[in-house]
Amino acid sequence: MAELKRRIPDEELEFRFYRAGGPGGQNVNKVSTAVQMRFDAKNSPSLNDYTRERLMKKAGSRLTLDGVIVITATRFRTQERNRQDAIERLEEMVAEAAVRQAYRVATKPTRASKERRLKAKSTRSAVKSGRGKVSFD
Repeated sequence: MAELKRRIPDEELEFRFYRAGGPGGQNVNKVSTAVQMRFDAKNSPSLNDYTRERLMKKAGSRLTLDGVIVITATRFRTQERNRQDAIERLEEMVAEAAVRQAYRVATKPTRASKERRLKAKSTRSAVKSGRGKVSFD
C-alpha cells in the first residue's frame, strides 16, 4: 500500500482501549487490545470545507450526530497495531474524500445518432405492425 501523507495530527484523535472479543485464548480476557478511535470531523481545523463535507458523507454509519467519526479496530492482537490500523483507515477515508470529483459537461446527441435512433424505431414499428391477426375473409 502506498504511504499516505499524514493529514490529521495526533492531538485531534481520541483513543479508547477495551477488551476485544473472539479468539485469542486467555490473553483476550486480560489485555485491552481493541481500539476505538474518535475524530471530530465537524470541528477539525486540519480539514478544508470540501474535504469535511465529503468525509462526513463517506463515513456513513461511523458518523455520530455530533459530527464525530468513530472507527473500531480489533483485527490485530496488539494494542499498538490496532491503533495504527485505525489511524490508517481514517487517513484513507480522508485521502479519498480530498479527491475532487471531475466536472462533467453535458453534451447533446449528434444529428447522425438521432437519425439512427429514429430509423431503428420505424424499422421496429414496421416489424411489429406486420404481426397482426390473420383474417380468413
